[in-house]
Amino acid sequence: MHLQAAYVTLLTSTSYLPGTLVLDYSLKSVDSKFPLVVMVTPDVPSETIEVLRKRGIAVKEVNKLEPGAGSHALSSNDARFTDTWTKLRGFQLVEFDRVVLLDSDMIVMKNMDELMDLELPKDWIAAAHVCACNPRKIKHYPLDWIPENCAYTPLSHPTALTSPTQITPTSPRPYALLNSGTVVLTPSHELMHQITQYLCTSPLVPSFSFPDQDLLSHFFKDRWKPLPWCFNALKTLRVIHKPLWRDEEIRCLHYILNDKPWHYRAGDGGFGPDYEEMNRWWWDRFDHVGEEIQRADAMHWKLVSSLVGKT
Repeated sequence: MHLQAAYVTLLTSTSYLPGTLVLDYSLKSVDSKFPLVVMVTPDVPSETIEVLRKRGIAVKEVNKLEPGAGSHALSSNDARFTDTWTKLRGFQLVEFDRVVLLDSDMIVMKNMDELMDLELPKDWIAAAHVCACNPRKIKHYPLDWIPENCAYTPLSHPTALTSPTQITPTSPRPYALLNSGTVVLTPSHELMHQITQYLCTSPLVPSFSFPDQDLLSHFFKDRWKPLPWCFNALKTLRVIHKPLWRDEEIRCLHYILNDKPWHYRAGDGGFGPDYEEMNRWWWDRFDHVGEEIQRADAMHWKLVSSLVGKT
């Protein structure tokens, strides 16, 4: 195993604190040998940071990262992605030999520490494919985002666990796109500099619908290794890619799209039948976190509990 490695997530808003706390709890519950490090931006309130520290979570302050003023605009539906460029700061954490970036709307359900030893060529990353099915028919998504062009469509259990769809010169364009919920990387000052320059100068940046995700897909074109779906199990795969999915095989579940599990208490019908059970998994973990915080610090619990849906 690498001597210095960490799972890293980004927190730019107190509204994502419940997700960050549950992500940390889930890593510990599967006996990960590696810590969660939370990158926070300067505008995150001190009381939010204090909750993290009281839970024994390492905090690393980083400056925001974004393209030049006026060079990029997001759809109103995707305003939540405004700060996600800053996830790329994970590449500058050179105190670690290996970093696995995770989004804070995830839970780790089975140990996945082997990602710390995953062999990567120099200046490569590893990530799972994007799902290009666009089941909600969101109008501003690319026109070629259809099931026929989705890298998950050809896959089925059990081979999907070990043989993700490979990218070839004749693959549909979406095959070359990754989802940045889980990204395995080797930090490097040089890479960080190159990424920052690309963000500031590439003519493609204004066209990116998914900021950091699109940048990684293009910057690391032909330099990213596909991971099996289970390391970034997009919640929609359970509904639209049933042939590959098995609940018991999930390493890391990703609650993509606008509706996060902490927005509604599981059981109140706010999620719809397709996602109710998966959201219950999140709440089971949150309830354990809540019990621990309540015993340790009533004021911290007041803050955290104010951020989640009520029954």
